[in-house]
Amino acid sequence: MTSTPQPSQPEPRPEPEPQSQPAAPAAFGPESPGARADRRLVELLQELRVLQTGVQIVFAFLLGVAFTPRFAELTDGQQDIYVTTLLLAVISSAVFATPVALHRGLFRHPGKARIVKVSVHIAQLGLLLLAGALTGAVLLVLDVVLGGGTAVAITCVVALIFAGLWFVLPWAVRRPLRDAD
Repeated sequence: MTSTPQPSQPEPRPEPEPQSQPAAPAAFGPESPGARADRRLVELLQELRVLQTGVQIVFAFLLGVAFTPRFAELTDGQQDIYVTTLLLAVISSAVFATPVALHRGLFRHPGKARIVKVSVHIAQLGLLLLAGALTGAVLLVLDVVLGGGTAVAITCVVALIFAGLWFVLPWAVRRPLRDAD
């Protein structure tokens, strides 16, 4: 009896390890300073993209207000609030765009960590200006709708909410974390 040679079975190949996104540095070891700066800059630019949309909406609202028939009826004080709010909105837009311009102007520059640090401070200034613009817009609308005293009281509450959420809360959360390090 002649046996027919059986085709040999191919060796099983090990399955390739799945390609995954880089995990957080704490899970898989330290992150290089360059990689950390790159990641932080990308995160910051994403955050600024979201904020820039909000600024553009407020700015568009303010531009539209000047071209309504009722704008001529505003008191001198209301017009001052309008102009101040408009300027705060346009300056905050310029400030929020500055980290992008910095990133473009210093593309491939070795001092990316410094760019991130400066950009974070610029973004914080932008938040302050945006809070002022939003608060001013609230004051203007409420002054027209409700009158001066009520408008000021509500606007003060709005300003306190911005201060608490955008500045005090991050400081309060960061402080114990810094002390733990």
